[in-house]
Amino acid sequence: MSIPGHTSILQPWLSDLKAGFHRNITSSPNYFLHSPSSLITTSNLHSLHLGTGESIHTSLLPLLESANEELILVTCFWASSATQKLINEVLVKLSEKGRSRGRKLRVRICFSSSGVLQKVLHPQTLNGKIYPPESWQSTLSLPSREQLQGLDMQVKSIFLLPFSVMHPKFIIVDRKVAVLPSCNVSWEDWFEGAVTLTGPVVSCFVEFWREFWAQQEDRDELVNSSGDSSHEDLIARISQPQPQQGQLPLHHSLDSKDIPTIFLPSPHHRNPDFRLPWQESSAPPPTPLNTFFLRSLASAEREIYIQTPNTTAAPVLSAILSTLQRGIDIHIVTSEKLMILEQLVTAGTTTSACISKLISRYQTLRSTPSDLEAGRPKLGTLKIEYFFPGRGDKEPKQSHLKCTIVDGELVMLGSGNLDRASWYTSQELGVAFFDKVFATRLRGDLARVLEGRLRSVLHSGT
Repeated sequence: MSIPGHTSILQPWLSDLKAGFHRNITSSPNYFLHSPSSLITTSNLHSLHLGTGESIHTSLLPLLESANEELILVTCFWASSATQKLINEVLVKLSEKGRSRGRKLRVRICFSSSGVLQKVLHPQTLNGKIYPPESWQSTLSLPSREQLQGLDMQVKSIFLLPFSVMHPKFIIVDRKVAVLPSCNVSWEDWFEGAVTLTGPVVSCFVEFWREFWAQQEDRDELVNSSGDSSHEDLIARISQPQPQQGQLPLHHSLDSKDIPTIFLPSPHHRNPDFRLPWQESSAPPPTPLNTFFLRSLASAEREIYIQTPNTTAAPVLSAILSTLQRGIDIHIVTSEKLMILEQLVTAGTTTSACISKLISRYQTLRSTPSDLEAGRPKLGTLKIEYFFPGRGDKEPKQSHLKCTIVDGELVMLGSGNLDRASWYTSQELGVAFFDKVFATRLRGDLARVLEGRLRSVLHSGT
């Protein structure tokens, strides 16, 4: 499958994956390497959700509770929290549904981290750890075993030392609907986003889960995805409150169908491939997500909007500078003080330090006059803003959304941050959408809800 009009991204990206075959073949999952074009698909976008993890999961409750055959929930972090209590409510209701019809409903919960001690003691194998039902309540704060008798449920975690956290977050309902959120099942009151999807892309989510998370019996067994509800019935169950302009949470419907879409897995890597401070950074693993992001910046023609929790990946910073040198305007929204200890451990630096270095290098470029005849176009403008913590119990305290919008047409969402951990060691998952209507809607919604929640660091265009 191809996407007409976007060969400037797709062909070089496919070539990157071919060239990186031998580096990727030892990674997991790597099922896509023999046919990378299988990652090119289509999707239907049904709803957009902006808010905290709790508000987003609250809006998704009707959809999750409507599952008739199977619910798959994959998250990076699992912790006792208001969000986790919402998931418990869903599980109890699905169990009641299974018991009333005399046929168990399948549930698969997959996560990577639930705390420091859990990661230190975790089995160092991709087989992961299966939690016995008698431990669900005491270890994971799940409902009692008796409350879940109507479910065929399995809970599994995978984590590999030193830094190989499995970072994707997604939900699959009856293999019909996929949810792509940025939030974990955790307590953080952070600014998050999510979209609900149907169409061929859902099978990509299922395949990713099957190839990495599923036990052999799940891989061999087919699940009846016909269910008792149509796609429209499932989507109609999503609550869609209409907030006043600029308020959170924001949940509303979308109606974008048959969108050219690219599924972008990024396998984990155990070797962090660190370099000493005076050495040049190592090349990042050539995963579908990493290479596609770089190609999207290289193919941009006008402007790029980037919102990311952290910005410590050297290849990203270099690509941003190269893109600015081509005359492309870039707007970055990031966090000044989010998970600083984790940044220092995994990257040896912090977002604020990297942003300061980026600004310094950019100012040096600004001091060099442009010369079109010599092949030096006018430098693109650079706008950088830090997310400003809101006040109040339900106000987001940090920004955790991962979003890139290129030329008002290409949107990338998913779990991948622009930090060193996401680019070198963590498993990630992204999805790219080629749709001007969605890009315009998302960019406008972000501008409205972020108004008054950002602090300017640099705006070279003023």
